[in-house]
Amino acid sequence: MEKTEKQFQAVVDRCRTVFVQKMRDYGTAWRILRPSSITDQIYIKALRIRNIERHGRQLVDDSIESEFIGIVNYCVLALIQLQLPPDATLHVDEDKVMRHYDHHIKENLRLLRAKNHDYAEAWRLMRISSMTDLILQKILRIKQIEDNAGLTTASEGLEANYRDILNYAVFALIRLQEENASPPAGTEA
Repeated sequence: MEKTEKQFQAVVDRCRTVFVQKMRDYGTAWRILRPSSITDQIYIKALRIRNIERHGRQLVDDSIESEFIGIVNYCVLALIQLQLPPDATLHVDEDKVMRHYDHHIKENLRLLRAKNHDYAEAWRLMRISSMTDLILQKILRIKQIEDNAGLTTASEGLEANYRDILNYAVFALIRLQEENASPPAGTEA
């Protein structure tokens, strides 16, 4: 578990760096987005990843890794939007945003610890394409919950689904790093 936590932290540090850079470029323009628009942004990124996985090629230079980083960061944005009151101003101080960001990452690490304990890190046995499919499934669940005005009768709510998506995106980034660090099959010494 120590290895996983270090890998998780390294991945979210990369995501956080991108988040800070984009916030310095764009400010908190994302605050204008309704939750459903954030969901759709995550959906678009996951669909692109799936299309690249299916076709084995891409025509736009943005890497699959950058799309998973975007998914992590959009999930954090969604969690922040859910937490802020509806009448909050569009501008939020950078320090406050980053406190929210760090809070949600810590909550996701807590969730990762609990689920890894119960599931014995089963995600390490999964294909990245399966993680992409699970992200898409959870997005469709979120879209249905949003269409139902946030009401559920027997299911987890929005926050739980965004947290699961965030962790699957982190897992995919960890797996991609491991694959890129491994020598190609048949080239071992």
